[in-house]
Amino acid sequence: VGSHVDITEESLSLFWMLEPPIEIVVVGTGDRAERLPPPVLRAMRQRGIAVEVQDTPNACATFNFLCHEGRVTGAALIPPPGGTVLAPLAHAAE
Repeated sequence: VGSHVDITEESLSLFWMLEPPIEIVVVGTGDRAERLPPPVLRAMRQRGIAVEVQDTPNACATFNFLCHEGRVTGAALIPPPGGTVLAPLAHAAE
């Protein structure tokens, strides 16, 4: 998906096909938290999957925290615009 408006029930369908079953999906919607369409949230809830929507940096932190707790967690992350460009390690040593 390109942005939060492109998130559909179909785009999240992988999460209810996985084994062991996913308990919670953390959705990162870029540089700010955005609302997902109620039918998408309802479809996930009907399949027993909780959804947490946050800006992407916080979604990454939440995903790591939940995994550390031993929760069966998935993540759908949209990169924030204007991402950081990292220099190759060889150049960083100079």
